[in-house]
Amino acid sequence: MKGARRPFAGLAPEVVLDAAETFGFGGDGRLFALNSYENRVYQLGRGEGAVVLKFYRPGRWTDAQILEEHAFAQELAAAELAVAAPIARDGRTLLRFGEFRFAAFPWLPGRAPELDAPGAREVLGRALARMHGIGNLRAFSSRPALTIERLGYEARERVLGSRLLPEALRDRYADVSRRLLERIEAVFAETGPVRTLRLHGDCQLGNLLWDEHGPVFVDLDDCMSGPAIQDLWMLLSGSPDEQRRQWSELLEGYQQFADFDFRELRLIEPLRALRMLHHAAWIAQRWDDPAFPRAFPWFAERRFWENHVTDLLEQLAAIDDPPLLRY
Repeated sequence: MKGARRPFAGLAPEVVLDAAETFGFGGDGRLFALNSYENRVYQLGRGEGAVVLKFYRPGRWTDAQILEEHAFAQELAAAELAVAAPIARDGRTLLRFGEFRFAAFPWLPGRAPELDAPGAREVLGRALARMHGIGNLRAFSSRPALTIERLGYEARERVLGSRLLPEALRDRYADVSRRLLERIEAVFAETGPVRTLRLHGDCQLGNLLWDEHGPVFVDLDDCMSGPAIQDLWMLLSGSPDEQRRQWSELLEGYQQFADFDFRELRLIEPLRALRMLHHAAWIAQRWDDPAFPRAFPWFAERRFWENHVTDLLEQLAAIDDPPLLRY
């Protein structure tokens, strides 16, 4: 149980440095912890160029799933997409040091994306279309798929089993989340089968940088199989008019390299609902890791859960609103 509560308790800075040295990534002593909750990620200064060391959370992914993440990143990098692909040592990208599994990636410099800059979303759309073209060449065999069961029903059960959900709100959460999932299932059924492909999976601004050439994708930790729209909808924000303009610009670039199935627009609000359910379950599941109460102190407060249930109820209504984006 102790290991589950503190999965990285033994990952002291000297352990990180020893792991790097063992595999030929000797540094200059500069070690910076980067923002990451699920894993532990460090930038290691080196004279010949900094590297990023990513230590995987024990028990989250199997070796086969991590290696598929690595292979996908290498495919994308080989196609000259700006993606952080793992560095191999003796033909291996998944390295072991003591109790930890880790990988090393080149440090890719960049700045926060400014998507409102002229032409930026069109450039991003082209890059995502190219990524999806490669993602469509073959299927994952070990990585998870985007399913209502995994992101919805399993998430709901984790929340219902959590001590953090106030008892007074348990029945209301159970009812609203059940109705929401039933509606999500209905919309997916009404939409009909859509193409699934290998995706980034968590394509939001926190996983994007920008350099002089365009977008830099820095994290494929949540790569999965699913519909193309999953990598597009999280890049839209603001008022309805702003989102329509953003979508038009993104689509302009996307369609230069790939076709888009416009039926997938109907899935945006169901996918948003699944993300809401899954995010709450993710924090609840990780609550015994000390990093999570520090990062999300409001999560244990009754007010959060009251707002969360209200948000789910509003999302149920949003699913039945006329689609914001049309074609």
